Amino acid sequence: MYRYDSHNLIVHPNAAADSNVIVEVTPEQAGWEYIHFQLRRLPEHNTWTSSTDQNELAIVLMSGRVRVASNRGQWEHIGERENVFAGLPHALYLPRQTTFTVHAETACEFAVAWTAVEQDTEARLITPQEIKTEIRGSDHATRQINSIIPPGFPCQRLVIVEVYTPGGNWSSYPPHKHDVHKTHSDGTVQEADLEEVYFYKIDRPEGFAFQRVYTDPESPLHQAGQPIDAVLLARNNDVVLVPEGYHPVSSPPGYTTYYLNVLAGSAQSLANSEDPHHVWVKETYQTRDPRVPIYAVQHII
Repeated sequence: MYRYDSHNLIVHPNAAADSNVIVEVTPEQAGWEYIHFQLRRLPEHNTWTSSTDQNELAIVLMSGRVRVASNRGQWEHIGERENVFAGLPHALYLPRQTTFTVHAETACEFAVAWTAVEQDTEARLITPQEIKTEIRGSDHATRQINSIIPPGFPCQRLVIVEVYTPGGNWSSYPPHKHDVHKTHSDGTVQEADLEEVYFYKIDRPEGFAFQRVYTDPESPLHQAGQPIDAVLLARNNDVVLVPEGYHPVSSPPGYTTYYLNVLAGSAQSLANSEDPHHVWVKETYQTRDPRVPIYAVQHII
């Protein structure tokens, strides 16, 4: 069984064979089954051609604007934000057996996430006007969540959200986990068994964030005698892997932390269990941090 530690739970940007790939995670590298992830760049007027094969795939624009031509349709002028701190995203969901080409209308960066599926679905463009924003938590655990591909989206496995944590605040807090599949008596999911990627952007180049990943006694790795308890220092364009366990994030004062979450596993769900040692903190909440939302949004829930 794959053994995780503070070295292999974080993936840094590096020189890939494809110079347009800034950072990449493969299932083989992560020691898991489902999630492939890349952050890609394209200079203006350049293209990238690929195929989803037996996977469902999502493209999330970080910055810049693209058009996409595929055997499932064509979409123009995807993307309008200058960077992730300047507005809501555009995204494109593509089903399996899709061949496509991304054309850079401007210089751009975009995340690509995919996972193997057995179901056929429909391609869909997700616009900023469709994205619902939630202000979650309170006090120093206040953060902003943008639902890009939420539970209930017509796909099989992918769930994608982006989260903003103001300086001095925590997110994914109280700590939660999703590493055992459980159902309620009515068959609804109580906790899903999910792999998860945290892809980081910090609003200043010298910025950083901390993330702890630690397993619970019921986590499969813990029961196998390979528990995780690691603290990761994440900088711009780093990826933290969450194969199992609780995974809270701390954003240092003065810096706004952004991360893109990609999840896939036993259900298209965010059902989780909170760490019982820390859940009491929610009873002390008083006010929401006025710094969120980070920018103007249309749909707050």
